[in-house]
Parts: sequence; structure tokens; C-alpha cells
Amino acid sequence: MELLLQNLGHGFGVALTIDNLLFALLGCLIGTAIGVLPGIGPVATISLLLPITFGQPATTAIIMLAGIYYGAQYGGSTTAILLNLPGEVSSVVTTLEGYKMARNGRAGAALTIAALGSFFAGTVATILVAASGPLLTSVALSFGPADYFSLMLLGLIISAVLAQGSVLKSIGMVVFGVALGLVGTDVQTGQQRFTFGVPELSDGIGFVSIAMGMFGIAEIILNLERPEARSVLTQKVGSLFLTKEEFRRATPAVLRGTIVGSLLGILPGGGASLASFGSYMMERKVSRGRAQFGNGAIEGVAGPESANNAASQTSFIPLLTLGIPANAVMALMVGALIIQGIQPGPRMVEAQPDLFWGLIASMWIGNLMLLVINLPMIGMWVKLLQVPYKYLYPSILVFCAIGVYSLNNNVFDVYQTVIFGILGYIFSKLRMEPAPLLIGFVLGPMMEEHLRRAMLLSRGDATVFIERPISATMLGIGAVAILAMALPSLRKGKDKALAE
Repeated sequence: MELLLQNLGHGFGVALTIDNLLFALLGCLIGTAIGVLPGIGPVATISLLLPITFGQPATTAIIMLAGIYYGAQYGGSTTAILLNLPGEVSSVVTTLEGYKMARNGRAGAALTIAALGSFFAGTVATILVAASGPLLTSVALSFGPADYFSLMLLGLIISAVLAQGSVLKSIGMVVFGVALGLVGTDVQTGQQRFTFGVPELSDGIGFVSIAMGMFGIAEIILNLERPEARSVLTQKVGSLFLTKEEFRRATPAVLRGTIVGSLLGILPGGGASLASFGSYMMERKVSRGRAQFGNGAIEGVAGPESANNAASQTSFIPLLTLGIPANAVMALMVGALIIQGIQPGPRMVEAQPDLFWGLIASMWIGNLMLLVINLPMIGMWVKLLQVPYKYLYPSILVFCAIGVYSLNNNVFDVYQTVIFGILGYIFSKLRMEPAPLLIGFVLGPMMEEHLRRAMLLSRGDATVFIERPISATMLGIGAVAILAMALPSLRKGKDKALAE
């Protein structure tokens, strides 16, 4: 405990520097703004902002990107409650009860419990990350190459199984992502592979091009297809204070949402969206006020909003300790770290203590910032919705093109981004979620490296993957996950849950 407090003290010393505070505030403001604006989301925003992080120290850059992620969870609730318009996917369920509360004259109470629940959940999740990080890191240091390969393979399997839509399509996207990650020059033989004679591909496909194209440009094209429809709240927001009855009902929902979000955030393929949906479904079954669901139950706001913020922060645990991204945003974080010359994983605690502990400390500081800037600035965030899409998206595309070009001063990167933008649009039309592709692209080269190491150490004996207990356990869990989702009853249950 004493060592943990010392490390946290060191982390706060790093996070409280002027530069890191300013970039944490900038990330929280951007995150809130894109949470308010529908159709953008943290994945697209972080992918678009990756180029501007290259000139910043790694700790400062990651603190800003993390602020964007959990800041979006706060911002998404504001318009979900006031306008029945979820700015973020994880805020979709908040519209079900939050907007009804607003129509009943309790918008202020809904906004308050969303902010307070998110702050409490974020605080608990930060403590979990700080406490579990060193413990899991020490365990991960005992992993061998075979164990790491099996762990990454398990991560890819679970991300595909938990993705929306067909499991077969999700597995196909994972395989495609792994294949894209193998394009370039083989580090051991020096031979080029899958470059098809294109010299610009000798260093591999650009991570920023894939991220910007698949999530940024594709999302813009999809949103341009949708007509703008915004329902404006005519009633006043009203008092921000909760009644005793509302506080009594909301408190257990916040606690349950924090637990659900903290657990689901760690899972590969999980994250804020899965946590908020899971919390809402739980509250409908166990809450004392479940009879009021559909008419503005405060538990339907308190639980999901707590869950999505807890999940957005505990999803950093597998990233910081194992180097495994739990979702698409964490895959972007892995890419940002690698571009900065940092290999995420169990060595980060020793090799990058400023980054590891500074990021953890910044999470609590960021949550405090979000609590302060959200409630007093509700009017400003709602007015942000008055910006027409026809002005917003052209500026984003210009910024995107400039950012991609500035990486290598090569127009090929811009063409590459456009191609992946078109592919992302096609995949969305085919209901093929691009998140497993990005996770596969990030983990593919690392999996290949550990596979080669394992085979070299075992002198070509593939049984090493089932002889080691950790590796065999990971492979067994992955096989069970695939077989379970192949069962018609479970597959229908998953589709029904996602539809709800």
C-alpha cells in the first residue's frame, strides 16, 4: 500500500505539470464536444487527432487522447437527456429514461446524476487501474512467447465474438486486419511481402491512414446520408438538485453500474457501449423502481452513465499491463504509443513510470475537470448542436488531409486514407464492424513476433502452445467462446441483446 501511494504521488506530480494539465483539459473539452455532436464519436476523433500528437511528449499526448475518450462519455449524456439525441453510442440507452425525465421537468436532476455517477465511477475505476496495474504486470512478466501469442489470439477471438452482427463477419474482419498488419518488409529476412511492387508499402500500411479512413472519413460519409433531425427541448432544465427519493433510488444504481462497467471494460471487445447496455438491462430487472422504466426512471440514467465511464477507464488495464487493446479506442492508443517509440506491455511500469502513473493520475484529474465544466456549461454544449453539418464536415476533411500529409509529406498517404475511407463505408453498409479489423491490425505483427519466438525456442515443436498451462488455458477459453456462439440459442440471445 505504501509503495502504491508513493507511485500515485509520483503520478500526480507528473499529471499536475502545466503542460499535462492543459492537454488534459483540452482532451476533456474536445471529448465533451464530440460527445455532444452526434455522428463523430471518440474513435473517429482520436484517429483524426493522431497527427498532432507526434510533436508532443508521449505522456502529454496519451493524457490528451485519454481525456477525449472518457470526456465523450460525459458529453454524450447531455444531448441524450435534453434532446433525445445520443452524441455517443454508449449514451443511446440514456435517451430511454433521461429524455423522459426531461419531458417530466426533471432534466436538471438527470444531468446531475449522470455527472455525479460518472465522477464516482471514474474515481473507483482509477483506483482499480492503479491497484491492479502493478499486480497484473508482475504476473505478465512470467509469460513466455507462447503465452503471449495465445493471449493475443484470445483477445482477437473475444473481440470478434462480442462485436455487433455476424460472428463470421467479425472473424473475417479480424483476419483481414491481421493480413493488413503483415504488409511491408519482414524484419527477420528483409524481404518485402504483400507490397505488390508499390515502394510506398515497403514500410507497411500506415496506422493513421487506416484509423482515419475506417473511422473518420467513413463516418462522415455515413452521416452525410442521414437527414438532420433534432428535437429541441422546450421546457427549462430546472433545478440541478436531486430529491431525497431520487437520491435513494439512484445510489444503488450507481454502485451496480460502476461494478458492471469496471468488469466489462476489461474484456476484449467490451468497452463503454457494452457496459452501458449491460447496466441498463440489469437495472430493468433488479431495480426497485423498475415499474417506472419507460416513464423516466432515474435508475436508467444513473446505472448506464456510471457504467460507461467506469468501462472507459478500466479498458486501460489490459493496455497498460499486457499491451492488449480491449476495444478500438485502445487499439488507437497502442498505435499512438508505438508511433512515439513506446512498446505497451508489462515493461511499461519500469521503462515508462512517468507515462504509466501520470496517465492513471490524470484520469482522476480529468474526471474532476469534467464534473466542473459539464454542469455549468450545459447551455454552451447544447448551442454547439446548432452548427450545421455542411460547415462541420468539410473542415474535418481538410484537417484530416493536412494531418495525414504532414506525417511523411507524401500524397500517397492521403490516397491511402481515402481508399480506407471508402472501404470503411462499404463495410458499414455490409454491417461489418471495423473495430475488430483495427484490433487485428495492431495485434497481428505482435502475434507474428511471439509466434516466431515460441517456435524458435521450441525448435519447431507446435505442442509448446498446449504444454504451457497459461497458453493452453487461453486457447481453451477461445475455443469455448467460438463454440458457444455457434449454438443457435446463444447466437439469438446475443442478437436480441444487441437489438435491445
